[in-house]
Amino acid sequence: MNANRERIAKLQQEMKAEGMDMYLVPTADFHQSEYVGDYFKARAWISGFTGSAGTLVVTQDQACLWTDGRYFIQAAKQLEDTGVSLMKMGEEGVPTVDAFIQENLPENGCLGCDGRTISVAEGKEYEKLLDGKEAVMKCGVDLAGKIWTDRPEMSREPVYVLDVKYAGKSREEKIAQVREEMENAGADIHVLSSLDDIVWLLNIRGNDIEYNPVVLSYMILTMDQVHFYVQEEAVPSEVRKELEEAGVALHPYFQVYEDVKKIDPARKVMLEETCTNYTLYKNIPQGTEFVFRANPAAIFKGNKNAVEMENLKIAHIKDARAMCRFIYWLKNNVPGGEVTEYSASMKSREFRMEDPDCLDLSFETICAYGPNAAMCHYAPTENNCAKVEPKGFFLIDSGGQYWQGTTDITRTIAVGELTQEQKEHFTLVLQGHIRMAMARFQYGCSGANLDILVRGPLWEHGLDFNHGTGHGVGYLLNVHEGPQNINWKIRSGGRRGNATPLEEGMLTSDEPGLYLEGEYGIRTENLLLCKKAEKNSYGQFMEFETVTLVPYEREAILTEMLTKKELDWLNAYHKKVYETIGPMLNEEEKAWLKEAAAPLN
Repeated sequence: MNANRERIAKLQQEMKAEGMDMYLVPTADFHQSEYVGDYFKARAWISGFTGSAGTLVVTQDQACLWTDGRYFIQAAKQLEDTGVSLMKMGEEGVPTVDAFIQENLPENGCLGCDGRTISVAEGKEYEKLLDGKEAVMKCGVDLAGKIWTDRPEMSREPVYVLDVKYAGKSREEKIAQVREEMENAGADIHVLSSLDDIVWLLNIRGNDIEYNPVVLSYMILTMDQVHFYVQEEAVPSEVRKELEEAGVALHPYFQVYEDVKKIDPARKVMLEETCTNYTLYKNIPQGTEFVFRANPAAIFKGNKNAVEMENLKIAHIKDARAMCRFIYWLKNNVPGGEVTEYSASMKSREFRMEDPDCLDLSFETICAYGPNAAMCHYAPTENNCAKVEPKGFFLIDSGGQYWQGTTDITRTIAVGELTQEQKEHFTLVLQGHIRMAMARFQYGCSGANLDILVRGPLWEHGLDFNHGTGHGVGYLLNVHEGPQNINWKIRSGGRRGNATPLEEGMLTSDEPGLYLEGEYGIRTENLLLCKKAEKNSYGQFMEFETVTLVPYEREAILTEMLTKKELDWLNAYHKKVYETIGPMLNEEEKAWLKEAAAPLN
């Protein structure tokens, strides 16, 4: 019997013992993080699907997994022979998780989950669904943990301090900012469980989620106290001393669940429903008045300060040097027949880690050749990777975590002869990418307003890509960070919103793509820093500064498809790339870059 079938059968036995008709296993830790540590990968362990987004729903006679368009191809492969049905989110005829629960949970039934792995917002939605069926929700039992006998331990990597020369503001200044927002909202207590917000506030970092320098923790902030709940063995004595001197009281990680029970119901509590877990919320005494709103830290964190903005430009220059060296290496080694997707991935890491300021990668490197690049989030392993042949496209999506900030770049590289269709598709993707980079817009515009700039060239040809155009990026933090994103699709819930206005200091990706299943994939990505442009009688105008500095694949560009304005932008960009990065390369690499960045007519 397939191992995943066995695990689902064991889960169903536990469900029966608990009187549960249905059990939810989301992709989440206790902090609603997008990516999670090994301890929290219950959904992957049970179902066999390893992507970063998905929800598993198990009943007594079936198991279904929902995921988004980034993972349709990968999920279909990984779910073969597991007995788990793939539910392609957003596709015609595919019910939502809520609709599935509504249809399949029996009257007077029981829906089970670990309440620590669903958000307050999700918990409330499930409550509404159950009310109509006179059903109950049982969320105090971790059934996955019961059957996962060799579950990894919870991570407790050492906490370290982010110096103010990188952070730009002291932790005291940041806490004062948040308290001011609490006061404006009439809140006495702020309960935080979002890891990126907490480490940003305290000017610390860690490594409790691979590639995401966060610390498993909670915080209760009042007008005169800061309570930090963390695995104590993860905090070195010198870091503890610095935090305590700043007025931060440290407590055991799980103690927060008991401490929130002691909150005076007469005091008003602020929390964010989409990133606070349901169990934590339900432990707060009944009758407490809540202020449900985005964590103020998330807004402040998203709008990079002047020091962070300058540092980020340095990080991207460092990263561009590594990427230019990698592309030169790739083009020179593929013809020898020894390059695989995995060896290329390792080589790109090697070039980044040569820089002493690079602490880690910012996510698992996506190195994909040929048909594998049609899977948006494909990542090779040593034992499962394709050989890179001297023809067609090779796609690499990668990034680094530097003291000066976080990077994220995608390049689609010609490793040999291309077809006319491949060149046309590459140019359409590049054209949309350039249009976003050139955008000038009124203050108040959001990602939803701008998305058509990128998709327009593809839509005109009846083409599209099944993922967002852009996401916010943190500062030595999560590579996916809100509150902004670029996507035309309006979705309810979720922290990052395409309705969020683009503010000065927001760092956002610009990454259109095109994916032909079984053939090839194309994606082009730079990071853009939002800045103020002129202000006149019409209002405040905004623009982007492109901080990524790596050439595009000139062999794939059909210049006749570009407008003069787009071509001028491209040539000016390449000129800046060569002038900035060229002096940092050896003679052979510099000669290659000069040619790669030469003007196009």
